Amino acid sequence: MTKFGVSERLACRVLGQHRSTQRKVPKGRADDAALTADIVALATQYGRYGYRWIAVMLLSVGWVVNVKRVERIWR
Repeated sequence: MTKFGVSERLACRVLGQHRSTQRKVPKGRADDAALTADIVALATQYGRYGYRWIAVMLLSVGWVVNVKRVERIWR
């Protein structure tokens, strides 16, 4: 029972969530804030560029980053 008097199973079913989302703490990377700041800075400077060009620029600056990760942060 939770502090609201409802079981975890029932609460998750009502909310439409999987029960494992309540147990696992999401892990973030240590450099996400710095990478996001660099992406925002480059996007501000080069407004018409998309996430692919920003990913190439990040590689040239020294970041070892995948295009898919840049897209995830970009969204």
